[in-house]
Amino acid sequence: MNKTLTIALGAFLIITAGWVQAAERVHRVGILFIGGKEQPHLPSFKQGLRELGYLEGKDIVLVYRYAEGSQEKLSDLAAELVRDQVDIIVTTAAVSARAARRITRTVPIVMTTGNPLESGLAESLAKPGGNVTGLTVMASDMSVKRLELLKESFPKRNRVAALWSPIEPEVVLGIKETTEAAKALSLHLHALELKSANDIERAFEALIKARDNALVVILSPLVTLNSKRIVDLALKNRIPGIYPTRQFAEEGGLMAYGPLIADLYRRAAAYVDKIIKGRSPGELPIEQPMKFDFIVNLRSAKRLGVTVPPNVVVRADSVIR
Repeated sequence: MNKTLTIALGAFLIITAGWVQAAERVHRVGILFIGGKEQPHLPSFKQGLRELGYLEGKDIVLVYRYAEGSQEKLSDLAAELVRDQVDIIVTTAAVSARAARRITRTVPIVMTTGNPLESGLAESLAKPGGNVTGLTVMASDMSVKRLELLKESFPKRNRVAALWSPIEPEVVLGIKETTEAAKALSLHLHALELKSANDIERAFEALIKARDNALVVILSPLVTLNSKRIVDLALKNRIPGIYPTRQFAEEGGLMAYGPLIADLYRRAAAYVDKIIKGRSPGELPIEQPMKFDFIVNLRSAKRLGVTVPPNVVVRADSVIR
């Protein structure tokens, strides 16, 4: 009995020592941004870390890399993070996660947004396998809801331009779902590809020429990085639109419906915490958004010369007046 007790006590002390060592160690977390240094959702990630007891600079160090909108830089930046011996890489887009995955199959990768299934980064949501886990945003999931809100608000505007980027696999699925939703709602959808930021002005020229009278934007890194530019062109050309995230409405977009991206960043911190404590990323289920936002910008409605029906405004989570 004493021998058994001694073995059990020894094992307990070894495990405890491992926990203490993990707690005392300063962990290095790399964050790979597709954009630049202006990151509106980064504070939410840091808040999530603080809620879990981590203090930046004391027991966790955040190492930032910015692609400045250039996908070509992502692989080199991911390689830099690996050379810097980060313990975890957090990515803010599926394209960033793919770049990091090409560089390393051992360093855990936590996604804040993107579709890991369509991107080939996970075997399933329940058990992703490999070294990628985190949060997912299915670009196609909200297509019907956005078009329904657009049609309810402006029933006479049935020619809808759709801005989308074919670069991301999940966005290709998103435009397909949007096209099917438009048919079901008897809307004429004019799909306009954006392969780079240089296509944005040309897309607006095309939609004006086609006499489109409404706009829907499919979520992707390209449109997010150029959100202000897109919104300004819609206002200039007096095209009411519905956008994929709150950011667009805050920058002047008429309406936005989509996941609360800040909440996804905050929840990503929980994945970092679990991996630090020894969990394998391949065994951590990928989670979907739990909070969604519907925002109406009445200031922009006035600039556009349109009226959003009161029964639509009253359903908004936020109204910008």
